[in-house]
Amino acid sequence: MNKLTALVKRNTKLYFKDKGMFFTSLITPVILLVLYTTFLGNVYEDSFRSALEAAGATVSEALIGGCVGGELFSSLLAVCCVTVAFCSNFLMVQDKVTGARRDLTMAPVGRGTLALGYYTANLLSTLMVCLGAAALCLLYLSKIGWYLTGTDVALFLLDILLLTLFGSALSSIINFFLSSQGQISAVGTIVSAGYGFICGAYMPISNFSKGLQKVISFLPGTYGTSLLRNHLLRGVFEEMGEQGFPMQMVEAIRDSVDCNIYFFDAKVETGTMYLILISTTLVLICGYIVLNLLAGKNRRKHRKG
Repeated sequence: MNKLTALVKRNTKLYFKDKGMFFTSLITPVILLVLYTTFLGNVYEDSFRSALEAAGATVSEALIGGCVGGELFSSLLAVCCVTVAFCSNFLMVQDKVTGARRDLTMAPVGRGTLALGYYTANLLSTLMVCLGAAALCLLYLSKIGWYLTGTDVALFLLDILLLTLFGSALSSIINFFLSSQGQISAVGTIVSAGYGFICGAYMPISNFSKGLQKVISFLPGTYGTSLLRNHLLRGVFEEMGEQGFPMQMVEAIRDSVDCNIYFFDAKVETGTMYLILISTTLVLICGYIVLNLLAGKNRRKHRKG
């Protein structure tokens, strides 16, 4: 346990100490935030307002702010939990490049402990960044339209934890196969540019073609984004119902912002979303452990040979 603790402290400190790695991990969330505040936020607000006006409904500015803010911040956190995890986990690859990992394996530290140290440090580093971003998002929501209960906030934080566990596990498996600075740059670029689209953060999945929607419905990150949106927007939809909004209109809005996710036309319930995200994360973690154990066995066989 002392060895694991020392490894976690070492990896966490190196991540926050490496300004290049730290700020690189924030590029995608910052770009997304700027994109939303300068362009997409106004687009969502105008489309939401025009849809309500066309239906003859009037709502307060606070309700519009709560709806738009919930959609924007759920997108931001959905991307942040995965892209930050990938970038902070590049430390594992950098240790291969610099030879630090070879030095660590020569020390009396098991490969399992070493792998767990990377994963735990990655999880803690990403979680600190994401929880800090979540605090700012909640603070901003309190200014523009607060419709959350204590339960909503607790579930929102639980979603962030689960998505961070998922992002850390996914990045650990992919980064396990990387061994050069060029590969780090390539994977970082692909993840930063592509993940926001396939998880429905840059644009609601409901706006995609039917075929693409079915493909994306197989990806666990999609359900993580939907969970965040469900918990940030639950109070907004409840307030709409109390103000006399027709249920069909509320459901249409839920569909449009991906609170309702459909798997081949079958609606996926919240409990099923949790099951998909948790089970996928466990499978990825087990896969990461197996890869490290197999690598250790292969290395020992190579030395004997």
